[in-house]
Amino acid sequence: MQNITDSFLSLGYWPSAGSFGFNTDILATNPINLSVVLGGLIFFGKGVLSDLLDNRKQRILKTIRNSEELREGAIEQLEKARARLRKVEMEADRFRVNGYSEIEREKLNLINSIYTTLEQLENYKNETIHFEQQRVINQVRQRVFQQALQGALGTLNSCLNNELHLRTISTNIGMFGAMKEIK
Repeated sequence: MQNITDSFLSLGYWPSAGSFGFNTDILATNPINLSVVLGGLIFFGKGVLSDLLDNRKQRILKTIRNSEELREGAIEQLEKARARLRKVEMEADRFRVNGYSEIEREKLNLINSIYTTLEQLENYKNETIHFEQQRVINQVRQRVFQQALQGALGTLNSCLNNELHLRTISTNIGMFGAMKEIK
């Protein structure tokens, strides 16, 4: 056993027991130092790291919950907007249909009104034509009557002598007397 100890001492891995010093062998000291540092970090940093991770986890969960709530609110608003859109589209369709029927109704009313007005104008035209015809006929009758009367007077004046004139007067007086008796 002495040989093993001597061999370790001779290689420089183990310092002598009675002295304190630095070990300059990096390969031997690094795993020990790393294990001590990692052990200390794990022991002391476990709580801090756990708290940091828990806080981070809580913030992520809170963000996810807020996002879900916002998503649900957005979905509700979207559904409300779609419902309003459907309602507005239905009203627009109704207004469009009512507008078209109102336009058709107004068109028919206008056509009927124009037809009635045309009939009235046609009647007025016919009445005016009839009135003008009657007026012209009356003027022609008066002119014919006047000409006939003038012709008859001219003929009477040229053909009548005193004796014929007296006989005509007495005949007319006789006719008037007979008429009085009839009444």
